[in-house]
Amino acid sequence: MDAHEVNRARAKSALLVADVFASVPHKDQRAKGDCYLRGLMVDGRRKSFQAMAARLPDGNEQNLQQFVNQSTRDPVPVRRRIAQRMVPLIGPDAWAVDDVSFPKDGWMSVAVAHQYCGALGKQANCQVAVSVHAVTDAASVPLQWRLFLPREWDGDAERRRRCRVPDEVGHREKRRLALDTFDEPAGWGLVPPVVVADAGYGQNADFRDGLDQRGIGCVVAVRSDVTVHPHHAQPTVPAWSGNGRRPQPRYRDKPSSVSALATGHGRQAFTEVSWREGSRGPMRSQFLALRVRPAGVRSRRLAQAAATAEHGPWDGVLPEVTLLAQWPEGAEAPIDYWLSSLPADTPIAELVRLAKVRRRIEHDYRELKHGLGLDHFEGRSWAGWHHHATLVTAAHAFLTEQRLAPKAATADSPSTRSSTSSRTC
Repeated sequence: MDAHEVNRARAKSALLVADVFASVPHKDQRAKGDCYLRGLMVDGRRKSFQAMAARLPDGNEQNLQQFVNQSTRDPVPVRRRIAQRMVPLIGPDAWAVDDVSFPKDGWMSVAVAHQYCGALGKQANCQVAVSVHAVTDAASVPLQWRLFLPREWDGDAERRRRCRVPDEVGHREKRRLALDTFDEPAGWGLVPPVVVADAGYGQNADFRDGLDQRGIGCVVAVRSDVTVHPHHAQPTVPAWSGNGRRPQPRYRDKPSSVSALATGHGRQAFTEVSWREGSRGPMRSQFLALRVRPAGVRSRRLAQAAATAEHGPWDGVLPEVTLLAQWPEGAEAPIDYWLSSLPADTPIAELVRLAKVRRRIEHDYRELKHGLGLDHFEGRSWAGWHHHATLVTAAHAFLTEQRLAPKAATADSPSTRSSTSSRTC
């Protein structure tokens, strides 16, 4: 949006500011929040404090810096209000979990480390954040952010002091951060209908188990080498000699990889499914759904612990889930795989639709980064990063509301140019 368009939308944005910043006690602080939001939405390559202040008639670089970097206010109430406002509006089909990276040159930005950087596709100096988004095919919005603190920061007192990392914050695995993003909204009365995630999370048996413990269904991607037993496989208990420990129940046959199991059924077992309307017509491919029992040491231990806690000795039976595989026309073998904990009678078309809806958040990331400056934050503090991410989320929520409004401008209008110029969903 250019400055004139932002000014024309100022009355509408003021209503959002009054609502989501109601927890900010001082009027001048809410005014700074309104200014920062407009700065994020105005066209410009950089969304730094200086650049945004220069573009706005009421912009003041020092005020913006103090509002984001020095403020001790808790951003959670603002995120809570955004989520409570946007979830009913969107009516999400699922909540999508993912992480996003921000390349950094120096070592003093909060939580920076040499780690895998998805933005660059390699190991590099960067920050990484875990996010959860409410998604449909038509709209999506971030609900939660968790900045990933690498393990090396736990013992680096100097960097923690300079970046004002709270004493209670330490290294926590990404899958735990992702599960945290569901626990907080549950206290707000918001629970995901289904969780979708890429293989970085879906591959992790502890993540899937954490969702099961919370009563949350999922459709998550996995790699082709994940091992499973067919659903009809049953464990046996080897004879006990009477000496030593009693043998544990085990499956007689070794598990198969999901790729071997799906390929073994042959292309004729796959069914054509269409999941949404694309720019060139329906998006469709060939899919197969099978009931399976995830194998592997970790899956076995989790199943044993759950069974023992619930009703005593474990009988060795692994839980059932649905394996979804995609084998496109022209491909020599299946290319994508998902595990679903949804009921066994869930139609394959619904599984496919949920598996594919996760890609909507790629649209979010493009708009959040390139349009709204999520990765342009130049501060170094823990609180500053979370304030900035929350304000970017508020700006994204406002633009999403405008797109969903009955009399919203068309997708090609200037008010949505920043997000639709690279849209693929």
